[in-house]
Amino acid sequence: MVKKWMGLATLSLLAGLMVLPLINVQAAEDGWVSLFNGKDLTGWKASEMGDFKVEEEAIVVRGKRAHLFTEKEFKNFEFKCEIMTQPGSNSGFYFHTKYEETFPSQGYEAQVNCSHRDPVRNGSLYNVVKNRDPIAKDNEWYTLEISVKGKEIITKINGKTVVEYIEPDGVTGPRKLSKGSFAIQAHDPMSVVKFRKLMVKELPE
Repeated sequence: MVKKWMGLATLSLLAGLMVLPLINVQAAEDGWVSLFNGKDLTGWKASEMGDFKVEEEAIVVRGKRAHLFTEKEFKNFEFKCEIMTQPGSNSGFYFHTKYEETFPSQGYEAQVNCSHRDPVRNGSLYNVVKNRDPIAKDNEWYTLEISVKGKEIITKINGKTVVEYIEPDGVTGPRKLSKGSFAIQAHDPMSVVKFRKLMVKELPE
């Protein structure tokens, strides 16, 4: 009986070892990578001594105007995260931007706003394509998705497409697609916004 049990245990172990590589291959093929470890701001850099904290596995944005930039840059990508806004709060999520100690002058901003006095709502490309429907609600987690493929930008809120924008050829000035960091905006002292589960999948050139 002992020999039989040992034989079954050996077969089970071998089967488990055979499955492990398949799981790892699947994870690699999936391509999604976390931008936030849920514990601290490793991989991020704040401007203007911004008040960005980690609480309950979320990045909490509050305090005076500032921006929190990823140290890594991205070109073509799919991005997704979960966001919760308190009533009257405003924020934004930048992409293709660069670290600056003052207000970011480069890249695009996806608006984060369910009920702030600014009527431009979630998923808008700020000062480019305006959406006045918040789609999501304050005090509830909702999803923001952004994809950039060549000259095309798509934003979604809770799976609903908000913006499909093709950047025109010959665009000049700082607001244009190239390559850059992501950045989370702290808008004002009255705005409190939480970000969690920030994930990115890089796409081919």
